[in-house]
Amino acid sequence: MDDLTKILQVTTTHDQLTGAVNTPIQLSATFAQTDFDNLGEFDYARSGNPTRLAAENAVATLEHATHGYLFSSGMAAISSVLMTFSAGDHIVVTSHVYGGTFRVLTDVLSRFGITHTFVDCGELADVAAAILPNTKAIYIETPSNPTLSVTDIAGIVAIAKAHDLLTIADNTFMSPALQKPLDFGVDIVVHSATKFLAGHSDILAGAAVTKRDDLAEQIYFIQNAVGATLSVLDSWILLRGMKTLGVRMAQASASATQLAAWLTDQPQVNAVHYPGSPTHPNYQVQLTQAQNGGAVLSFDVGSIENARQLVKHLTIPIYSVSLGGVESIISYPPKMSHAELSEDEQVASGITPGLLRYSVGLESITDIIADLANAFSYLGEE
Repeated sequence: MDDLTKILQVTTTHDQLTGAVNTPIQLSATFAQTDFDNLGEFDYARSGNPTRLAAENAVATLEHATHGYLFSSGMAAISSVLMTFSAGDHIVVTSHVYGGTFRVLTDVLSRFGITHTFVDCGELADVAAAILPNTKAIYIETPSNPTLSVTDIAGIVAIAKAHDLLTIADNTFMSPALQKPLDFGVDIVVHSATKFLAGHSDILAGAAVTKRDDLAEQIYFIQNAVGATLSVLDSWILLRGMKTLGVRMAQASASATQLAAWLTDQPQVNAVHYPGSPTHPNYQVQLTQAQNGGAVLSFDVGSIENARQLVKHLTIPIYSVSLGGVESIISYPPKMSHAELSEDEQVASGITPGLLRYSVGLESITDIIADLANAFSYLGEE
């Protein structure tokens, strides 16, 4: 079945009682039990809710998983997965990791004896060399935020299997519409479902999915124990947003490809980072594991002053944090998504002072380019 068809089928679960096309919103904290000794499937909403379950099943199905869990934010999902590890465990983590994940690893998990090593996962030999006797997992993010570095998923999985390690992949930037890491042998996939899955900048949500029963049991235990679950209404909004995931990703990705090509020709741009561009160092790897380069790119205009001036004169993208909405969003990673990193850490991760990240929305690409062209004309002016 084509993904466009599957997306609509898994996000439109008819109500068996009334025939309603949309999933019912079950606003209940608790559920009546009819048998003294045998509780029903649902008892308390933190442990499970029919609306949330429908959305969890939808995300799992789209990722080719058998188990899905939804959380109150992307970081709640990522943190919950990382909380399945124990004191003394070590994790190899991509050096191009999202700032929030970086913060949890360095400032939270480290306090509980869970250690990590940051490695450029584009260099498979370096990944293998970073594995210690107590290493339990390799954590990747591909493409990465905000430099759009690409990791060879199959290559990482091969290393992990050779050392009996888990693999965890953040698939936020691609979404299951464009990339399915589980198909390449990854054990757990995480998402900030706030972004492309929901697609409308209206909710916070996170997801974790897996094919393995043992890992599903561990993730569910943390979800239920900690309680950072996605609310019923937000679960329903996520389902509604996912209905258009396929067409949104197709349109926005096509526009991003055009925008990356245009930016490459602009004299004010020092570098363009987009995995769907033939000039990207891992372009061929991207083509083997994803349908295209996605809808996010970043580009360097040389200095913070130029970045500030460009943002000041743009009229189409919202200058804000986040990405993946129907509207274009431009952000400045050094002060936004990766503000947790020191200047040296930012430079080491490829986050330069002139770097801007552009999440391409559904506006006309002609208008997006014209808007940028006008803003570029102001660079160098006071």
